[in-house]
Amino acid sequence: MPWSVRLRAARLTVDALRKRILSSDEPCHDLLSRENIEAELSSRAAGLLSPSLKPVINATGVVVHTNLGRSPLPEPVLDVIARVAKGYCNLEYNLEKGERGSRYSHVEDLLRELTGAEAALVVNNNAAAVLITLETLARDREVVVSRGELVEIGGSFRIPDVMARSGALLREVGATNRTHLRDYAGAIGDQTALLMKVHQSNFQIVGFTRSVSVRELAKLGAKHGIPVFEDLGSGNFVDFTRFGMLHEPTVQEALEAGADIVSFSGDKLLGGPQAGIILGKRKYIDKIKTNPLNRAVRIDKLTLAALEQVLRFYREPENAVKQLPVLKMLTMPYAALKERAESLRQLLDGLGLNGASIDTADTVSRVGGGALPLQELRSRAVRVRVTDPKKISISKIEAGLRAHDPPVITRMEDNAILMDMRTVREEEKDIITSAFSRIWP
Repeated sequence: MPWSVRLRAARLTVDALRKRILSSDEPCHDLLSRENIEAELSSRAAGLLSPSLKPVINATGVVVHTNLGRSPLPEPVLDVIARVAKGYCNLEYNLEKGERGSRYSHVEDLLRELTGAEAALVVNNNAAAVLITLETLARDREVVVSRGELVEIGGSFRIPDVMARSGALLREVGATNRTHLRDYAGAIGDQTALLMKVHQSNFQIVGFTRSVSVRELAKLGAKHGIPVFEDLGSGNFVDFTRFGMLHEPTVQEALEAGADIVSFSGDKLLGGPQAGIILGKRKYIDKIKTNPLNRAVRIDKLTLAALEQVLRFYREPENAVKQLPVLKMLTMPYAALKERAESLRQLLDGLGLNGASIDTADTVSRVGGGALPLQELRSRAVRVRVTDPKKISISKIEAGLRAHDPPVITRMEDNAILMDMRTVREEEKDIITSAFSRIWP
């Protein structure tokens, strides 16, 4: 074991023991025993030697879980990443001409083919896509946006803040719940650079509402020679109404409606790696490509390799639903979830966990990632309740599962542990069973 690790483990152990002694009113003889100190040192050293970023089992039922890494990638995509990562590749080399090429060529033709866009650019996430688009096309000029679309997403990312960083000037129009086409028309002037529409990915305003469609905005923009930019957020290529879900605007719909530039994430409903995808009219995309900021937000070879393979699945939409984990989980039938829950319940029952009651129950899964906030996906979960609080508590079960290797992340509802089968893979049931076996007293 490296001395640097031993030293840091010792310092962390001393700090932890000091805090516990100072916060306790009772004698701490056991705490300071040689056996306890050695166990603390060993545990902390092991933690320092293990990777911080590690796989977890997502039993929360939130499919696009931002805190847990959003979209899992399928094996064929992992194989492509491994092949590209282990050696050199033609990232920016044109094999036909034997000269320098463009890294974006590996996905641009695919994106044009799948969406009908004239041109495409991929950066490292959708926040970067919005930033570079605004900085390129609207720096020191006005961007007209409805007040009802000045959204904030996770991590306090706000559209007005990004706009300010880009150098564009925000021009708010309409009211929170109602914005009309005349509001946009009245705001257009000599300093207007863009008409912007932001998809309300993570919330919806209902009741007495009015919003302007992309099609209406595109006609107004064309009349005045002003481009329309739509930030779709968690954009997707699939019509989810086919699976009995609520409608989520597709990228193809936005472009067909007349948006000049569209941006969206790669690791949400698309089911790919983290990326910000910008599509639209060539004259605007070409300007964005030549922005010096593009080098700061460009994507790497591994992201490109993963995204290219994910996009290839969409050439056959039915194949994409079968291959991409996010789409498979979102469209998984209730009968399959019910069967999976019953199978895990039987495995846990077989452990003979004294002081616990185990059953299955209906629950609701969520899409996550700021997409389809009102969508409730009927699901089935395994529920664990404590019948003998003296033996173990719900909080200790949750913490124990979280401390397992690999960690099992669950939900706590109504004083019970809930494991939603929508986000638990078939092969993970045995791992969950093993975790319960290890943590049970």
